[in-house]
Amino acid sequence: MKKELKDAANAVEDASNSKALVIAARAGFAVSGLLHLLIGSVAIQLALVKAGPAGPADQAGAVAQLASQPQGLLLLWAGFAACVALALWQTSNAVFDYGQLEARKKVAKKLSAAGKAVVFAVIALTFAASASGNSQTGGQSTSDFTVSIIAAPGGAFLLIAIGAAIAIAGLVFVVLGVKGSFKKELRLPPSGTARSVVTGLGVVGYIAEGVALFLVGLLFIISTVNANPQESTGLDGGLKALREQPYGVYMLTAVGAGLICYGLYLMVKAKFARM
Repeated sequence: MKKELKDAANAVEDASNSKALVIAARAGFAVSGLLHLLIGSVAIQLALVKAGPAGPADQAGAVAQLASQPQGLLLLWAGFAACVALALWQTSNAVFDYGQLEARKKVAKKLSAAGKAVVFAVIALTFAASASGNSQTGGQSTSDFTVSIIAAPGGAFLLIAIGAAIAIAGLVFVVLGVKGSFKKELRLPPSGTARSVVTGLGVVGYIAEGVALFLVGLLFIISTVNANPQESTGLDGGLKALREQPYGVYMLTAVGAGLICYGLYLMVKAKFARM
């Protein structure tokens, strides 16, 4: 029995390292980058035109923009396939990789890979829902989720814990950007200029992504404490809340530009990621 389980695990690991899956996973990075470009552009629109026609600045809104393009259905299913492949690859990392590291680092790496797998699985589901005509705006789905959770026993504490986890993840992104730790995930190009461009996109992008995640987590916590879970409207709500602050227009514009940089970084990562 142990031998059969080991053989099955080896087969799964070999499949996760197959050339086809690696290529599809790289496409997943590119798709995620495109979504961040769209989210960043909508965030800038939100900042510049308060009452403008800008759609929701979240993944669902970005996917909806793709759906409105010519051949939109094909783009949605292609994005779904790419993100599924990337989720599977990250799952493989969480299960099989990092065995050579010391215990603490191994656990951190595996948890990080597992978290990324969940994120890309959610994006894949967003693509599938939009392609099948069952999509819902990210803000509405997040609001429905929080209302359901808070109605359960201990739901308020769980929502606060979720918000804290998202906010902490945002701070981690900021630290990774400031320290440039993300470079360990890349095979940087040999050209000095290209290295500088990739590094610059990563630094700005990680910091902006971190700020956006921190805002989402903070919104979860504040709305739960105020007993208004319907106000937990995800990334779109967090960015709109930022716009309402003093100098919010300038901060939101900066975050939007940073998200665009992060999108460009992910597209570059599709080529240079260590896989």
